[in-house]
Amino acid sequence: MTDPPSEPLPRTRFARRIGDALLRQLGGRAQARVIVLMALVLSLDSADAGAIGGMAAPLQGSLGIDSTRLGLLFTVESAVAAAGTLVFGWLVDRRARTRLLALTVVLWGVAMVACGAATSYAALLVAQVALGAVIAAAQPAVASLVGDYSPPDLRGRVFGFILSGELIGTAIGVIAAGLLAEISWRLGFWALALPTPFLAWAIHRLPEPARGGASWLQPGQERIEARPGAAASRDEGPWPRPAQSVGARARAAGVEPRERLVHDVDRRERSFLWALGYVLRIPTNLVLIISSALGYYFFGGLRIFSVELLTDRYHLSHQAALGVAAIVGSGAVLGVYVGGRGVDGLLARGHETARIWVASCAYLASTALFFLGLLSVALATALILYVLAAFALAAANPPLDAARLDIVPSHLWGRAEGVRMTVRKAAEAAAPVAFGYVAENVFGGGPSPLRATFSVMLVSLCGSGLITLIALRTYLRDAASADALTERARGRGRR
Repeated sequence: MTDPPSEPLPRTRFARRIGDALLRQLGGRAQARVIVLMALVLSLDSADAGAIGGMAAPLQGSLGIDSTRLGLLFTVESAVAAAGTLVFGWLVDRRARTRLLALTVVLWGVAMVACGAATSYAALLVAQVALGAVIAAAQPAVASLVGDYSPPDLRGRVFGFILSGELIGTAIGVIAAGLLAEISWRLGFWALALPTPFLAWAIHRLPEPARGGASWLQPGQERIEARPGAAASRDEGPWPRPAQSVGARARAAGVEPRERLVHDVDRRERSFLWALGYVLRIPTNLVLIISSALGYYFFGGLRIFSVELLTDRYHLSHQAALGVAAIVGSGAVLGVYVGGRGVDGLLARGHETARIWVASCAYLASTALFFLGLLSVALATALILYVLAAFALAAANPPLDAARLDIVPSHLWGRAEGVRMTVRKAAEAAAPVAFGYVAENVFGGGPSPLRATFSVMLVSLCGSGLITLIALRTYLRDAASADALTERARGRGRR
């Protein structure tokens, strides 16, 4: 006689309920798998910059470099990545993206080991060049995969979760590498390389989705099918069905596509230069590229000099400044989640331009909050303002990333993201050098040069919010154009 099955322990039941709730938030096991892997990829892209910021003092002391040369380490990586994203964007639209990402992760780990093994500033600079070359594939591949895995009405939430990886990667780089740098700055680089073989293996096992929506993961889907479009098992539950894209809604409401953007020619047969010209002829895309670049310009300076700003402004130790930076970073992680989920909720209620409005308001709010924080002399007050500012700055990114997929045809997502990342990386590359130069040569004689520098550089963040508003005039028509072109491509595919 067998014993009856025992009831799960209370702790086990509680952990299971927490896990089920988390999976429901992520959209099911299949979507969770994509989100976690893409978030980890983006965390690699930002971890190195965070590591340089967290190890600023040990690097400067060991290598005998000033703030400008420290910023140059990040600048050269971003500059090389800016050029590389154009090429990788083209490859993303033509090759298996999961294999490309897996190879990228492996090479990233090798480059990080080389950074830790550098015996001079020149050697470290060369290793950063290699790092920029291999990480260039990350953003175009992630954007394209998200578009082909996630239905249009859920992309804000999905991007919110994925972009948290970028922020968490920065935090890990700043805090973990900063703490390890107390022993040796080399350990900070080597520790970041440890998980790369496991991540590359997991990405290699991820099935390549079909392009154009045939492999969209439905809420509650349990697994990703290796054959695009095959039936997949779904968990039982009150899962909502995905709604139409913004472009389809706009066309249904009578918005006419732009004829010059709707060509009855297979886009894959067009040249590389034609594709670059096409994505720049989309008015909303051009506006969002500029807006995003300005926002990331400020963020690029913030990543490198935030710890130094805190130690200088509030007379904190290096460890205490790392702790404050971690608290501020938690506000940013919450911001990408709320920004992505909130904008999807507004879209579901019929606010078709919500993605543009939310991004613009978030940038402007972040500008005001950062400025007030810089003015505050009390650490407690400044900390609250900085957390809110980071929340608002991060909340702008998921709506913008989702909006870019709305306005660009699916077979051009890789190249469009390559163009955007080229401009963004160029802005990020300029930021550390510009911040360092202004702090040393313009405000160097003042009591708090970095505080004055950040106050001036907030102009870029404010400009980002104002420029985003321009997209309100063009967004729906460009989304309708992308939807019409995608529909035409699907019709050719059926024939």
